[in-house]
Amino acid sequence: MAVPELWAGTDAGKAEHHCVVIDADGKRKLSRRVANDEAALLNLIGDVLALSEGGSVTWAIDLNAGGAALMIALLTDNGQQVLYIPGRTVHHAAGSYRGEGKTDAKDAFVIADQARMRRDLQMMRRGDEIAVDLRILTSRRLDLAADRTRAINRLRAQMLEYFPALERAFEYKTSKAALVLLTSYQTPTALRRIGNSRLATWLKNRKVRNHKVVAATALEAAEAQHTAVAGEKVAAAVVAKPARAVMALGEEIAETDALIESRLHDHPHAEVILSLPGVGPVLGAEFIAHTGGDMSVFGTADRLAGVAGLAPVPKDSGRISGNMRRPRRYCRRLLRVFYMSAMVAARCCPVSKAFYERKRAEGKSHKQAVIALARRRLNVLWALIRDGRPFEITAPPNSIVLS
Repeated sequence: MAVPELWAGTDAGKAEHHCVVIDADGKRKLSRRVANDEAALLNLIGDVLALSEGGSVTWAIDLNAGGAALMIALLTDNGQQVLYIPGRTVHHAAGSYRGEGKTDAKDAFVIADQARMRRDLQMMRRGDEIAVDLRILTSRRLDLAADRTRAINRLRAQMLEYFPALERAFEYKTSKAALVLLTSYQTPTALRRIGNSRLATWLKNRKVRNHKVVAATALEAAEAQHTAVAGEKVAAAVVAKPARAVMALGEEIAETDALIESRLHDHPHAEVILSLPGVGPVLGAEFIAHTGGDMSVFGTADRLAGVAGLAPVPKDSGRISGNMRRPRRYCRRLLRVFYMSAMVAARCCPVSKAFYERKRAEGKSHKQAVIALARRRLNVLWALIRDGRPFEITAPPNSIVLS
Protein backbone atom coordinates (compact mmCIF):
# COMPACT_ATOMS: atom_id res chain seq x y z
CA MET A 1 0.00 0.00 0.00
CA ALA A 2 1.33 3.42 -0.95
CA VAL A 3 2.36 5.73 1.88
CA PRO A 4 -0.28 8.46 2.17
CA GLU A 5 0.87 12.03 1.64
CA LEU A 6 -1.80 13.63 3.82
CA TRP A 7 -3.54 12.72 7.04
CA ALA A 8 -6.90 14.27 7.88
CA GLY A 9 -7.96 14.11 11.54
CA THR A 10 -11.56 14.87 12.48
CA ASP A 11 -12.82 15.74 15.94
CA ALA A 12 -16.47 14.75 15.49
CA GLY A 13 -19.40 16.44 17.19
CA LYS A 14 -23.18 16.44 17.04
CA ALA A 15 -23.69 19.63 15.03
CA GLU A 16 -20.18 20.37 13.78
CA HIS A 17 -16.85 18.64 13.11
CA HIS A 18 -13.35 20.11 13.14
CA CYS A 19 -10.90 18.77 10.55
CA VAL A 20 -7.14 19.28 10.51
CA VAL A 21 -4.99 18.04 7.62
CA ILE A 22 -1.24 17.51 8.03
CA ASP A 23 1.54 16.34 5.70
CA ALA A 24 4.29 13.78 6.21
CA ASP A 25 6.29 16.30 8.30
CA GLY A 26 3.35 17.03 10.59
CA LYS A 27 2.75 20.51 9.19
CA ARG A 28 -0.81 21.79 9.02
CA LYS A 29 -2.18 22.15 5.53
CA LEU A 30 -5.82 22.85 6.48
CA SER A 31 -7.86 23.51 9.64
CA ARG A 32 -11.58 23.95 9.29
CA ARG A 33 -14.80 23.66 11.25
CA VAL A 34 -17.65 22.24 9.17
CA ALA A 35 -21.33 21.62 9.81
CA ASN A 36 -22.52 18.04 10.13
CA ASP A 37 -24.31 18.43 6.81
CA GLU A 38 -23.91 16.46 3.58
CA ALA A 39 -23.12 19.45 1.34
CA ALA A 40 -20.57 20.92 3.77
CA LEU A 41 -18.88 17.56 4.34
CA LEU A 42 -18.66 16.81 0.61
CA ASN A 43 -17.12 20.24 0.09
CA LEU A 44 -14.54 19.48 2.80
CA ILE A 45 -13.70 16.09 1.26
CA GLY A 46 -13.26 17.73 -2.14
CA ASP A 47 -10.93 20.40 -0.74
CA VAL A 48 -8.78 17.85 1.09
CA LEU A 49 -8.50 15.66 -2.02
CA ALA A 50 -7.51 18.76 -4.01
CA LEU A 51 -4.72 19.43 -1.47
CA SER A 52 -3.40 15.91 -1.99
CA GLU A 53 -2.86 16.59 -5.72
CA GLY A 54 -3.71 13.03 -6.61
CA GLY A 55 -1.86 11.48 -3.69
CA SER A 56 -3.54 9.29 -1.14
CA VAL A 57 -5.23 10.64 1.99
CA THR A 58 -5.75 8.79 5.26
CA TRP A 59 -8.71 10.00 7.29
CA ALA A 60 -9.02 9.43 11.02
CA ILE A 61 -11.97 10.09 13.31
CA ASP A 62 -12.66 9.71 17.04
CA LEU A 63 -16.22 8.34 16.78
CA ASN A 64 -17.46 5.26 14.94
CA ALA A 65 -21.19 6.00 15.17
CA GLY A 66 -23.62 8.69 16.31
CA GLY A 67 -22.79 12.14 14.97
CA ALA A 68 -19.93 10.80 12.86
CA ALA A 69 -22.08 8.31 10.93
CA LEU A 70 -22.80 10.64 7.99
CA MET A 71 -19.16 11.60 7.52
CA ILE A 72 -18.01 7.99 7.71
CA ALA A 73 -20.61 6.99 5.12
CA LEU A 74 -19.54 9.81 2.77
CA LEU A 75 -15.85 8.93 3.11
CA THR A 76 -16.34 5.19 2.57
CA ASP A 77 -18.70 5.81 -0.37
CA ASN A 78 -15.97 7.94 -1.95
CA GLY A 79 -13.36 5.22 -1.55
CA GLN A 80 -11.42 6.92 1.24
CA GLN A 81 -9.43 5.05 3.89
CA VAL A 82 -10.80 5.84 7.35
CA LEU A 83 -9.16 4.93 10.67
CA TYR A 84 -10.90 4.89 14.04
CA ILE A 85 -9.09 6.40 17.04
CA PRO A 86 -11.07 6.04 20.29
CA GLY A 87 -11.65 9.21 22.27
CA ARG A 88 -9.82 7.73 25.26
CA THR A 89 -6.70 7.28 23.12
CA VAL A 90 -6.94 10.87 21.90
CA HIS A 91 -7.34 12.12 25.48
CA HIS A 92 -4.21 10.34 26.72
CA ALA A 93 -2.16 11.24 23.63
CA ALA A 94 -3.08 14.94 23.88
CA GLY A 95 -1.06 15.26 27.09
CA SER A 96 2.18 14.78 25.15
CA TYR A 97 1.47 17.66 22.75
CA ARG A 98 2.40 21.28 23.33
CA GLY A 99 -0.06 23.39 25.30
CA GLU A 100 -2.35 22.45 28.19
CA GLY A 101 -5.52 23.86 26.66
CA LYS A 102 -8.12 21.70 24.98
CA THR A 103 -9.73 22.79 21.73
CA ASP A 104 -11.42 20.95 18.88
CA ALA A 105 -8.61 22.08 16.57
CA LYS A 106 -5.96 20.59 18.89
CA ASP A 107 -7.89 17.32 19.22
CA ALA A 108 -8.25 17.11 15.42
CA PHE A 109 -4.50 17.68 15.05
CA VAL A 110 -3.75 14.97 17.63
CA ILE A 111 -6.03 12.56 15.75
CA ALA A 112 -4.30 13.30 12.43
CA ASP A 113 -0.81 13.02 13.95
CA GLN A 114 -1.60 9.75 15.72
CA ALA A 115 -2.91 8.34 12.44
CA ARG A 116 0.35 9.43 10.80
CA MET A 117 2.54 7.67 13.37
CA ARG A 118 0.62 4.61 14.51
CA ARG A 119 0.16 1.33 12.66
CA ASP A 120 -2.23 -0.39 15.10
CA LEU A 121 -5.41 1.52 14.33
CA GLN A 122 -8.54 -0.19 13.09
CA MET A 123 -9.74 0.62 9.59
CA MET A 124 -13.43 1.45 9.33
CA ARG A 125 -15.79 0.13 6.71
CA ARG A 126 -19.31 1.03 5.74
CA GLY A 127 -21.55 -0.90 8.09
CA ASP A 128 -23.33 -3.99 6.85
CA GLU A 129 -27.03 -3.11 6.50
CA ILE A 130 -28.19 -6.07 8.59
CA ALA A 131 -25.60 -5.40 11.31
CA VAL A 132 -26.59 -1.73 11.50
CA ASP A 133 -30.29 -2.65 11.75
CA LEU A 134 -29.55 -5.15 14.51
CA ARG A 135 -27.45 -2.62 16.41
CA ILE A 136 -30.37 -0.18 16.34
CA LEU A 137 -32.88 -2.83 17.40
CA THR A 138 -30.75 -4.35 20.17
CA SER A 139 -29.92 -0.89 21.55
CA ARG A 140 -33.62 -0.06 21.57
CA ARG A 141 -34.39 -3.33 23.35
CA LEU A 142 -31.75 -2.61 25.98
CA ASP A 143 -33.32 0.80 26.65
CA LEU A 144 -36.81 -0.71 26.86
CA ALA A 145 -35.64 -3.41 29.28
CA ALA A 146 -33.94 -0.79 31.47
CA ASP A 147 -37.08 1.38 31.44
CA ARG A 148 -39.21 -1.63 32.38
CA THR A 149 -36.90 -2.54 35.28
CA ARG A 150 -36.97 1.04 36.58
CA ALA A 151 -40.78 1.16 36.34
CA ILE A 152 -41.10 -2.12 38.26
CA ASN A 153 -38.72 -0.90 40.96
CA ARG A 154 -40.70 2.34 41.36
CA LEU A 155 -43.96 0.38 41.49
CA ARG A 156 -42.68 -1.97 44.19
CA ALA A 157 -41.18 0.87 46.21
CA GLN A 158 -44.53 2.68 46.19
CA MET A 159 -46.49 -0.46 47.13
CA LEU A 160 -44.10 -1.17 49.98
CA GLU A 161 -45.17 2.09 51.63
CA TYR A 162 -48.86 1.24 51.93
CA PHE A 163 -49.48 -2.46 51.04
CA PRO A 164 -46.32 -4.57 51.73
CA ALA A 165 -48.24 -7.87 51.74
CA LEU A 166 -49.29 -7.45 48.10
CA GLU A 167 -45.80 -6.23 47.15
CA ARG A 168 -44.41 -9.55 48.44
CA ALA A 169 -47.15 -11.70 46.93
CA PHE A 170 -46.06 -11.55 43.26
CA GLU A 171 -42.93 -11.37 41.15
CA TYR A 172 -43.83 -8.38 39.01
CA LYS A 173 -40.99 -8.88 36.53
CA THR A 174 -42.55 -12.12 35.29
CA SER A 175 -46.20 -11.97 36.38
CA LYS A 176 -48.36 -10.16 33.86
CA ALA A 177 -51.40 -11.23 35.90
CA ALA A 178 -50.21 -9.18 38.88
CA LEU A 179 -49.81 -6.12 36.66
CA VAL A 180 -53.32 -6.57 35.26
CA LEU A 181 -54.61 -6.78 38.84
CA LEU A 182 -52.88 -3.52 39.81
CA THR A 183 -54.49 -1.57 36.97
CA SER A 184 -57.81 -1.67 38.89
CA TYR A 185 -57.28 -3.09 42.40
CA GLN A 186 -54.37 -1.77 44.45
CA THR A 187 -55.63 -1.58 48.08
CA PRO A 188 -56.64 -4.18 50.72
CA THR A 189 -60.11 -2.65 51.04
CA ALA A 190 -60.80 -2.76 47.28
CA LEU A 191 -59.70 -6.40 47.08
CA ARG A 192 -61.83 -7.49 50.06
CA ARG A 193 -64.81 -5.62 48.67
CA ILE A 194 -64.77 -7.43 45.29
CA GLY A 195 -64.18 -10.83 46.87
CA ASN A 196 -62.44 -13.95 45.61
CA SER A 197 -64.96 -15.29 43.09
CA ARG A 198 -65.75 -11.93 41.46
CA LEU A 199 -62.04 -11.05 41.26
CA ALA A 200 -61.28 -14.42 39.63
CA THR A 201 -64.05 -13.77 37.07
CA TRP A 202 -62.72 -10.25 36.44
CA LEU A 203 -59.23 -11.66 35.82
CA LYS A 204 -60.58 -14.45 33.61
CA ASN A 205 -62.39 -11.92 31.41
CA ARG A 206 -59.01 -10.24 30.86
CA LYS A 207 -57.47 -13.55 29.77
CA VAL A 208 -55.26 -13.93 32.84
CA ARG A 209 -53.75 -17.38 33.25
CA ASN A 210 -54.28 -19.12 36.59
CA HIS A 211 -56.87 -16.49 37.44
CA LYS A 212 -58.15 -18.43 40.46
CA VAL A 213 -54.67 -18.72 41.98
CA VAL A 214 -53.93 -15.04 41.37
CA ALA A 215 -57.24 -14.00 42.92
CA ALA A 216 -56.69 -16.22 45.97
CA THR A 217 -53.15 -14.88 46.45
CA ALA A 218 -54.33 -11.27 46.22
CA LEU A 219 -57.18 -11.87 48.70
CA GLU A 220 -54.80 -13.58 51.11
CA ALA A 221 -52.60 -10.46 51.04
CA ALA A 222 -55.66 -8.24 51.57
CA GLU A 223 -56.77 -10.25 54.60
CA ALA A 224 -53.30 -9.81 56.10
CA GLN A 225 -53.71 -6.02 56.33
CA HIS A 226 -56.75 -4.18 57.71
CA THR A 227 -54.99 -0.91 58.51
CA ALA A 228 -55.20 1.94 56.01
CA VAL A 229 -51.84 3.71 55.79
CA ALA A 230 -51.78 7.49 55.32
CA GLY A 231 -51.67 8.42 51.64
CA GLU A 232 -53.10 5.07 50.54
CA LYS A 233 -55.56 6.50 47.99
CA VAL A 234 -52.99 8.65 46.22
CA ALA A 235 -50.38 5.87 46.33
CA ALA A 236 -52.88 3.42 44.81
CA ALA A 237 -53.57 5.81 41.93
CA VAL A 238 -49.83 6.26 41.42
CA VAL A 239 -49.24 2.47 41.36
CA ALA A 240 -51.83 1.93 38.62
CA LYS A 241 -49.89 4.10 36.14
CA PRO A 242 -46.52 2.28 36.29
CA ALA A 243 -48.42 -1.03 36.16
CA ARG A 244 -49.90 0.00 32.81
CA ALA A 245 -46.51 1.34 31.70
CA VAL A 246 -44.77 -1.95 32.53
CA MET A 247 -47.36 -3.87 30.52
CA ALA A 248 -46.93 -1.52 27.55
CA LEU A 249 -43.14 -1.81 27.75
CA GLY A 250 -43.43 -5.59 27.86
CA GLU A 251 -45.52 -5.56 24.69
CA GLU A 252 -43.01 -3.29 22.94
CA ILE A 253 -40.13 -5.54 24.01
CA ALA A 254 -41.98 -8.53 22.54
CA GLU A 255 -42.52 -6.64 19.27
CA THR A 256 -38.84 -5.64 19.19
CA ASP A 257 -37.79 -9.24 19.83
CA ALA A 258 -39.87 -10.34 16.84
CA LEU A 259 -38.19 -7.71 14.65
CA ILE A 260 -34.75 -8.75 15.91
CA GLU A 261 -35.36 -12.43 15.20
CA SER A 262 -36.75 -11.71 11.74
CA ARG A 263 -33.83 -9.45 10.78
CA LEU A 264 -31.27 -11.81 12.31
CA HIS A 265 -32.36 -14.65 10.03
CA ASP A 266 -31.54 -12.46 7.02
CA HIS A 267 -27.85 -12.68 7.94
CA PRO A 268 -25.83 -15.46 6.26
CA HIS A 269 -24.21 -16.51 9.58
CA ALA A 270 -27.47 -16.62 11.56
CA GLU A 271 -27.89 -20.41 11.46
CA VAL A 272 -24.31 -21.01 12.55
CA ILE A 273 -24.44 -18.47 15.39
CA LEU A 274 -27.77 -19.73 16.73
CA SER A 275 -26.54 -23.33 16.65
CA LEU A 276 -24.12 -22.60 19.52
CA PRO A 277 -25.84 -23.64 22.78
CA GLY A 278 -26.81 -20.68 24.92
CA VAL A 279 -27.01 -18.20 22.05
CA GLY A 280 -30.58 -17.11 21.32
CA PRO A 281 -31.88 -14.52 18.86
CA VAL A 282 -31.13 -11.50 21.09
CA LEU A 283 -27.56 -12.52 21.97
CA GLY A 284 -26.96 -13.64 18.38
CA ALA A 285 -28.20 -10.28 17.13
CA GLU A 286 -25.92 -8.44 19.57
CA PHE A 287 -22.95 -10.48 18.35
CA ILE A 288 -23.60 -9.45 14.74
CA ALA A 289 -24.41 -5.88 15.76
CA HIS A 290 -21.08 -5.38 17.55
CA THR A 291 -18.85 -7.33 15.16
CA GLY A 292 -20.52 -6.35 11.90
CA GLY A 293 -20.86 -10.05 11.17
CA ASP A 294 -17.55 -9.93 9.28
CA MET A 295 -14.78 -11.84 11.04
CA SER A 296 -12.15 -10.69 8.52
CA VAL A 297 -12.19 -7.29 10.22
CA PHE A 298 -10.58 -8.86 13.31
CA GLY A 299 -8.17 -11.17 11.52
CA THR A 300 -7.87 -13.74 14.31
CA ALA A 301 -9.93 -15.15 17.13
CA ASP A 302 -7.39 -13.72 19.58
CA ARG A 303 -8.05 -10.22 18.25
CA LEU A 304 -11.80 -10.71 18.65
CA ALA A 305 -11.21 -11.96 22.21
CA GLY A 306 -9.26 -8.79 22.94
CA VAL A 307 -12.11 -6.62 21.66
CA ALA A 308 -14.56 -8.63 23.80
CA GLY A 309 -12.44 -8.30 26.93
CA LEU A 310 -11.79 -12.04 27.14
CA ALA A 311 -8.03 -11.87 26.44
CA PRO A 312 -6.01 -10.77 29.51
CA VAL A 313 -3.17 -8.27 29.10
CA PRO A 314 0.15 -8.34 30.99
CA LYS A 315 0.72 -6.14 34.03
CA ASP A 316 4.45 -6.55 34.60
CA SER A 317 6.78 -4.13 36.34
CA GLY A 318 10.42 -4.47 37.37
CA ARG A 319 11.10 -7.96 38.63
CA ILE A 320 7.40 -8.84 38.70
CA SER A 321 6.33 -10.71 35.59
CA GLY A 322 3.52 -13.00 34.57
CA ASN A 323 0.78 -10.85 36.07
CA MET A 324 -2.31 -10.62 33.90
CA ARG A 325 -5.38 -8.38 34.15
CA ARG A 326 -8.61 -7.61 32.30
CA PRO A 327 -8.13 -4.92 29.64
CA ARG A 328 -9.70 -1.55 30.45
CA ARG A 329 -10.85 -0.93 26.91
CA TYR A 330 -13.19 -3.53 25.46
CA CYS A 331 -16.72 -3.89 24.11
CA ARG A 332 -18.90 -4.62 27.12
CA ARG A 333 -21.88 -5.60 25.02
CA LEU A 334 -19.75 -8.20 23.22
CA LEU A 335 -18.43 -9.52 26.53
CA ARG A 336 -22.04 -9.80 27.72
CA VAL A 337 -22.91 -11.96 24.69
CA PHE A 338 -20.25 -14.56 25.48
CA TYR A 339 -20.59 -14.40 29.28
CA MET A 340 -24.39 -14.75 29.35
CA SER A 341 -24.41 -17.50 26.72
CA ALA A 342 -21.65 -19.35 28.63
CA MET A 343 -23.72 -19.25 31.83
CA VAL A 344 -26.66 -20.81 30.00
CA ALA A 345 -24.50 -23.38 28.19
CA ALA A 346 -22.84 -24.43 31.45
CA ARG A 347 -26.27 -25.70 32.55
CA CYS A 348 -27.82 -27.03 29.35
CA CYS A 349 -24.94 -28.15 27.09
CA PRO A 350 -23.12 -31.35 28.16
CA VAL A 351 -19.84 -30.32 26.54
CA SER A 352 -19.86 -26.83 28.08
CA LYS A 353 -20.95 -28.24 31.43
CA ALA A 354 -18.03 -30.68 31.46
CA PHE A 355 -15.59 -27.87 30.61
CA TYR A 356 -17.04 -25.64 33.36
CA GLU A 357 -16.88 -28.41 35.96
CA ARG A 358 -13.28 -29.19 35.03
CA LYS A 359 -12.32 -25.55 35.60
CA ARG A 360 -14.09 -25.57 38.96
CA ALA A 361 -12.19 -28.73 39.88
CA GLU A 362 -8.96 -26.88 39.07
CA GLY A 363 -9.81 -24.39 41.81
CA LYS A 364 -11.27 -21.57 39.73
CA SER A 365 -14.19 -19.56 41.08
CA HIS A 366 -17.59 -19.61 39.36
CA LYS A 367 -16.86 -16.33 37.57
CA GLN A 368 -13.41 -17.44 36.46
CA ALA A 369 -14.79 -20.72 35.14
CA VAL A 370 -17.54 -18.95 33.20
CA ILE A 371 -15.03 -16.52 31.68
CA ALA A 372 -12.76 -19.42 30.69
CA LEU A 373 -15.75 -21.15 29.08
CA ALA A 374 -16.73 -17.93 27.31
CA ARG A 375 -13.21 -17.61 25.90
CA ARG A 376 -13.24 -21.19 24.63
CA ARG A 377 -16.69 -20.75 23.08
CA LEU A 378 -15.45 -17.64 21.26
CA ASN A 379 -12.80 -19.78 19.56
CA VAL A 380 -15.44 -22.36 18.66
CA LEU A 381 -17.83 -19.77 17.20
CA TRP A 382 -14.99 -18.23 15.21
CA ALA A 383 -14.13 -21.62 13.70
CA LEU A 384 -17.76 -22.43 12.97
CA ILE A 385 -18.27 -19.14 11.12
CA ARG A 386 -15.00 -19.66 9.27
CA ASP A 387 -16.05 -23.15 8.16
CA GLY A 388 -19.69 -22.21 7.59
CA ARG A 389 -21.14 -25.12 9.56
CA PRO A 390 -23.36 -25.35 12.65
CA PHE A 391 -22.30 -26.61 16.06
CA GLU A 392 -22.91 -30.30 16.79
CA ILE A 393 -22.74 -31.81 20.28
CA THR A 394 -22.40 -35.38 19.05
CA ALA A 395 -19.75 -34.58 16.46
CA PRO A 396 -17.27 -36.80 14.64
CA PRO A 397 -13.73 -37.09 16.10
CA ASN A 398 -12.17 -34.40 13.89
CA SER A 399 -14.84 -31.77 14.55
CA ILE A 400 -14.73 -28.86 16.94
CA VAL A 401 -15.29 -29.54 20.62
CA LEU A 402 -14.94 -27.37 23.69
CA SER A 403 -12.80 -29.67 25.79
